[in-house]
Amino acid sequence: MNIFDLAAGTPGPPPAAAPMCSRKACRSEASWQLLWNNPKIHTPERRKIWLACGDHRDWLEDYLQTRGLWKETLPLETDSVSGSTQQGQEG
Repeated sequence: MNIFDLAAGTPGPPPAAAPMCSRKACRSEASWQLLWNNPKIHTPERRKIWLACGDHRDWLEDYLQTRGLWKETLPLETDSVSGSTQQGQEG
C-alpha cells in the first residue's frame, strides 16, 4: 500500500488466505509441506514445495516418490509459507 492508496480511500491489500492443499480440486487447509525437485531441471539444492492437507499427504507423497522427485515432508508452519511457494495441482 502506498500513500496514494490511503488518499483515495482504498481498503488496502486483501488479507492473506490460508495455505491450501495442492491436490487437484481440494480446497482444504494445508498442514504439510512436501519438498521436492526434478533432478533433470533443478539444481540438487533447489526445493519446490507442494502443500498437503492430512487427507492428501500420503497421496501426494507417493506421487512424488514414484517419480523420484520427493525429498522431504515437513509440518507446515504458516509463517514459512511465502509468495515463492510452488503449489502444484496434480491429478
